[in-house]
Amino acid sequence: MAGSSYDIEHVGDEDSGEYRATVDGKVGKLTWKKRNEGIRVADHTLVPPEIGGQGVAAALVDALIADAKEHGFKIVPQCSYVEHQFDEHPEWGDLRAQ
Repeated sequence: MAGSSYDIEHVGDEDSGEYRATVDGKVGKLTWKKRNEGIRVADHTLVPPEIGGQGVAAALVDALIADAKEHGFKIVPQCSYVEHQFDEHPEWGDLRAQ
């Protein structure tokens, strides 16, 4: 159900952080860490089974992509879900770190 709208919270500092979406009291997360200036490694996407299949993970990736566009950083999709989303969205190619 991609395209669903969730309130996404970003917490962290300049070295690491996570995007969080809370649905029915359960929290889905996408975590990242800074590799070097201008590059973030998206290392884990975790969505509890109780809220799986509702587009939560896709919304978390969308929030990361929106921040990359706004703040000018590139992304290493270490997490297999984030990598899959990059493959599904070739228009994001300029945001993928080499």
